[in-house]
Amino acid sequence: MISIDPNQLSAQDNYKLLIGSVVPRPIALVTTMSDAGVLNAAPFSFFNVVASNPPMISVAVQRKQGVQKDTARNANAKGEFVVHIADENYIEALNQTAALVPPDVSEVELANLTAVPSERISVPGLQEAGIRMECLLEQSIPLGGTADEPACDLLIGRVVYFHFSENVYDNGYIIAKSLKPVARMAGNDYVKLGEMFSIERPK
Repeated sequence: MISIDPNQLSAQDNYKLLIGSVVPRPIALVTTMSDAGVLNAAPFSFFNVVASNPPMISVAVQRKQGVQKDTARNANAKGEFVVHIADENYIEALNQTAALVPPDVSEVELANLTAVPSERISVPGLQEAGIRMECLLEQSIPLGGTADEPACDLLIGRVVYFHFSENVYDNGYIIAKSLKPVARMAGNDYVKLGEMFSIERPK
């Protein structure tokens, strides 16, 4: 066993160990709206479920030298965002939204994605995703780094509306094989849904 003290490593080295170890990671494609009315979209793999009552999810948005990314800044300003689950049907377009572009450029337009109105919030969602969740910002927590220069913004979103493609939803359940989710590995690597198996929980 190789043992390593993270305090002896750089932030970049810790990042590489984390993204190589915590795999596969689900990917959230998040849409937000800027004050200027630009529809922003960006993918995040530091993403998961927080609670079910009420339904809440989390997205950790890393900062660059303490500066908030568009997603965190817009979500904090508007108090709402839409989370889309990455799937095979639009993964190439999703990847295009990771491009480094100025805040006045819409990644939605850049990736030729289709904006659709939301039901409960003002931020549009994306038609291509098999699952999307309209969220109100429950909490935004600056974490890591220093008090003056946090390393990331942890966005906690309360889901106020679900949208599912008909082929992925069946009587209250999600059909994973129809959704064809895509998850993140390290580097440029992704993974599709592989072999599934079941183990009964102990009583």
